[in-house]
Amino acid sequence: MKLRRTTLLSLVAAAATLSLVAPAPAFADTPTSSVVVSPTTVQRGQTFTVEHSLYNALTDAAIEGGAATLYSAPTPFTSIADVVSCPGAISCSSHVVSIRGGVGDVAPGDSRKVTFTLRIKDDAPLGPVTLRHQFLGENYSFETFDGPVLNITGGTDAADLGVKLTASPRGILTSTIEYSVKVTNTGPGAATGIRVASTIGNGLRFTGSSTCSNPGGAKVVNCDIASLASGASATAKFTVAAGLLSLGPVKTTSSITQSSVTDPNAANNTSSATCTAITGLLLSC
Repeated sequence: MKLRRTTLLSLVAAAATLSLVAPAPAFADTPTSSVVVSPTTVQRGQTFTVEHSLYNALTDAAIEGGAATLYSAPTPFTSIADVVSCPGAISCSSHVVSIRGGVGDVAPGDSRKVTFTLRIKDDAPLGPVTLRHQFLGENYSFETFDGPVLNITGGTDAADLGVKLTASPRGILTSTIEYSVKVTNTGPGAATGIRVASTIGNGLRFTGSSTCSNPGGAKVVNCDIASLASGASATAKFTVAAGLLSLGPVKTTSSITQSSVTDPNAANNTSSATCTAITGLLLSC
């Protein structure tokens, strides 16, 4: 009987002990910060996305002024990429070595997601970097995690640029011609520092443009385009006036004379447009 009482007492004590053990919190397996990166191999000048998920694992406090925060090692992330957009964030900005997407206050157990679109800088160091991420707050910050390795490669060094020049009289009875210079980049690489030089025909004089210049009043009009991604196009316009005594055809020719990359197809780098002065106030293009 003594042994039986001891056994019952032991069972009661064990049951009481079990009742005092708190169940594991539901958020134990939810990371406070996680990312999905696509793609992980990116050329200079190209964009990639980071889906950054945040979770407040605290049970008794809100995270004040929370921010999805991205770092990289060994090179600071701000030396590698610029922010293009950040849906899900109140705002996004660079902070010395990190890029942040602010999400405001986050209550205990709540989550947020910020989708960063980022562009690799043209002078970003080549090679692998480790993307790091963190749920950062003004009153409390969680652990910083290592994410995937981002491999940065050199951009392509060729782009097929083409130019198309069109002309039209500016009005019915007019001596003014408006020229449109359209530049298209069919790739594969991006191009910067593009210049199109247009040699205007005899009897024409440059009268104005919001995007092109006529240095020294010469017969050449320069239209500069800062950058043009693969698949993109841009159009510049300028006007000229025909002399009142001009008669017959006048030809203007535009050529791409400057670009940051090699152009493998020079055949489409020049375009011409011809207008005919029928009278001093009647033009046909």
